[in-house]
Amino acid sequence: MVIIGHQLVKAPAILVTAVTFPAPSASIGVEHLMETIVNYSGGTEFEVQARGHRVVCDQPAENGGADAGMTPPEFLLASLGTCAAFYAAQYLRTRSLPTEGLQVRVSADKAAGPARLAAFRIEIRVPGLADEKHQAGVLRAAKSCLIHNTLLQPPSIEMTLNTDLAARA
Repeated sequence: MVIIGHQLVKAPAILVTAVTFPAPSASIGVEHLMETIVNYSGGTEFEVQARGHRVVCDQPAENGGADAGMTPPEFLLASLGTCAAFYAAQYLRTRSLPTEGLQVRVSADKAAGPARLAAFRIEIRVPGLADEKHQAGVLRAAKSCLIHNTLLQPPSIEMTLNTDLAARA
């Protein structure tokens, strides 16, 4: 539960479970391909590239890493949080409401069998937003975030292995 203004509101929760995903179909309405490239840097460190941007992914020292960047689960939380924050800010800006102090905190429970993040909690902080209509609007906007919707409607995931053996022959 999250307190928004003086109102207690049930915080958004996302449950991720092991499921079998259907194959993608043309009826899904795919707009365009999004892509990142992950290159191994050594140790437990990876460099992720997208649209000319670069970020480092690593493990903390207690997991054998150098702690040079966020872990993969932290990137997932960051993705969900920045997406929700973007939609919340868009709502506020289009209504000429202040965005000063807008903050989104995302946390998740870790589960086993298989290892995964099980339940997400998203807390949106908008200092001074007293109007209940706008509080509900910010929540509605944040819930329409692409990452939130992706987690609620699990996509198909295809994983392949390329050994480049054919290129060497």
